[in-house]
Amino acid sequence: MARLLRWLRRMSTSVVPVVVMAFFMLGSLWLLSAATENSGQFSRMHVVLVVVNVIGLIVLVGLIGVDVVRLVRQHRRAATGSQLTARLVAIFVIMALVPVSIVFYFSIGFIQKGIDSWFDVRIERAMEDALELSRSSLDMLMRDRLKQTRKIAAQLRDIPNAMAMFNLNELRSESGATELTLLQQSGRVIASASADASTIIPQKPGSSILSRVRDENEYVGLAPIDNLGLHIRAAVRIDPPGAAVDSRVLFALYPMDPRASVLADNVQSAIAKYKELVYLRDPLKQSFSFTLSLVLLVTLLSAVWAAFFFAQRLVAPIRILAIGTRAVASGNYHKKLPITRSDELGALVQSFVDMTDKVSEAQREVQYSQHRAEREQNYLRAILGRLSSGVITLDKHQRVRAVNAAASQILELNMDAAMGSSLAQIETDTPELKTFIEAIAKHISGDPDDWREEVVINAAGRHKVLMCQGARLPEVKGISSGFVVVFDDVTAMIQAQRDAAWGEVARRLAHEIKNPLTPIQLSAERLRRKYLDKMAPQDAEVLDRSTHTIVQQVQSMKDMVEAFSEYARAPKLQPMPLLPEALIREVLDLYAGEKQQVTLQVHGNNVTPMVKADAGRMRQLLHNLIRNAIESLAERSDGRVEIHLQEVEHGGQRCVEIRIEDNGPGIPEDMLDTLFEPYATSKPKGSGLGLAVVKRIVEEHDGLLYAENRAEGGARIVILLPALKQDTASLAANQQAQGGT
Repeated sequence: MARLLRWLRRMSTSVVPVVVMAFFMLGSLWLLSAATENSGQFSRMHVVLVVVNVIGLIVLVGLIGVDVVRLVRQHRRAATGSQLTARLVAIFVIMALVPVSIVFYFSIGFIQKGIDSWFDVRIERAMEDALELSRSSLDMLMRDRLKQTRKIAAQLRDIPNAMAMFNLNELRSESGATELTLLQQSGRVIASASADASTIIPQKPGSSILSRVRDENEYVGLAPIDNLGLHIRAAVRIDPPGAAVDSRVLFALYPMDPRASVLADNVQSAIAKYKELVYLRDPLKQSFSFTLSLVLLVTLLSAVWAAFFFAQRLVAPIRILAIGTRAVASGNYHKKLPITRSDELGALVQSFVDMTDKVSEAQREVQYSQHRAEREQNYLRAILGRLSSGVITLDKHQRVRAVNAAASQILELNMDAAMGSSLAQIETDTPELKTFIEAIAKHISGDPDDWREEVVINAAGRHKVLMCQGARLPEVKGISSGFVVVFDDVTAMIQAQRDAAWGEVARRLAHEIKNPLTPIQLSAERLRRKYLDKMAPQDAEVLDRSTHTIVQQVQSMKDMVEAFSEYARAPKLQPMPLLPEALIREVLDLYAGEKQQVTLQVHGNNVTPMVKADAGRMRQLLHNLIRNAIESLAERSDGRVEIHLQEVEHGGQRCVEIRIEDNGPGIPEDMLDTLFEPYATSKPKGSGLGLAVVKRIVEEHDGLLYAENRAEGGARIVILLPALKQDTASLAANQQAQGGT
């Protein structure tokens, strides 16, 4: 039983049952048609028809049952196409049931009434008259063709053999003959004309026809011609005018309507069948009705099974497309779908396969292009990342497309966060870049392709000088690609040039001023000793005061020259690992015994990394900064100086940040740019070289120094010194601890 079910399941989806059932139905209808034409044959085939149709019914019921079970299971699983299959089956069944029922109803009536109408005396007499009429019509047609052949022969009587060929084709066209052949009595062809131009050898009458023409002068009859059907053959003897010439024979072929002979045969056979059916009238009615019912039932079941079969085949491409669609939705563009049909649905599946192949190819190309773009981008990023110049690229709408690390470092802003932002938006978010952005926007909006400008910005509280230059990127297919801006921080270079100039000035001043100071001081002291006791009291007082002033100012000038010398001549450094917090506390201890109204505090976390620095120069730096802070708080009773230490990262490097803050009046805005230059001071006394020396010391240690005003009031000096690596710092700390013990 299981094997039978598996066989039925395979057959229900195979093409073999379709072909078998088609032959089966055609065979049943052919047998029924053949039996209808012959009542005797119908009585012999009746049993065969019944057996064959019953077997067909059993097979069809089995196939339909398998399809119904499969459809129910698919519907329960909510399989793709199950609902559409059910609808198509229902539509096909309804479309088959309605016409078959109508045909069956009217066919039964037609059979009953048709068989009764067969048996009529008038029909029998009409059949016999029709047979006689067909024979008479055929004889009349043959006599007409023979008469026409005689006329042609009379026209050829006086025409010699050499000229007969020229007239024969025209006579054939006028007579409507298929072929005309002029022969000698021996049968040799003299001339021939045929309606078929490809005919080379004409049709020749046989020896019996020629003998009859010689005896009776003419012949007419019916005969089939190869591949041409039934023809009327007519032959007429042509006697020459003179006795010296032999007689000739004109042989003509005339086409005959094939229906004439067929109709004559049909009439004769119909009369014979009619007489046979008279004896089988009632049995024929019953047998025809039963056989027709059986055939129509098989036809109906075949239509139901065909509905299942074709519905499944119609839905199969849709199911395949659904599978492919789900695969594409999941990102699998390499799903291979079978092409089971060659019609429009198969073309649709093929189109879907072609589409997925193209999408897959496009995806591969996109991935390749993406990998290539990533490689080029990484290459470009590697190049830009190693440039010391800042690089910013903008699109045609002035939106940031790319920024390298140097740009963020120079501007001291996270420019990566500005990716995709416009220049106007960046200016709104970072007002300190207003000058920089306005310079870029001005040149981008203009026509020049290349531009160059020096821009001064205030980033992170420090003034920077940037040398900016830009260019318009080349167009791609007529579309603007944007702009590129390259800028360098030339602040250090300008400051170095300025420091070098000041150093040269200080060296020259120290050299030119130091020499005459000592003679001036000695001369004033000599005047005072020589003339003070000899002069009148009033004059002596003037001399004493004047010489004292000269000596005091000369000493001040010596101190200033010494400061110039120190600024112009940097001593040789002796760097060593230091703990900044310990050094700061050591310097602050020197101020512990002084009478002052300033509070000194150090804020550290005792885990600040070590730095490599010259201890003496660092003490000088701290003394200058702390002394300046204390002097700025001379007018306050609640003065406070705070020193903060912490580890920070600057430019990708670990640094120690030292912030010296006070709550004094702050730094004048007009001095922020020149605070660390010589002679830049807001104090009534002093040479203005203290902060310049501080800047020199910081630069000697590869550090960074800048000043700014605090939001809550007061000034802030920030120093950034490179921190030692962890392993080097630990080793230095151990050595320092051992030396201290």
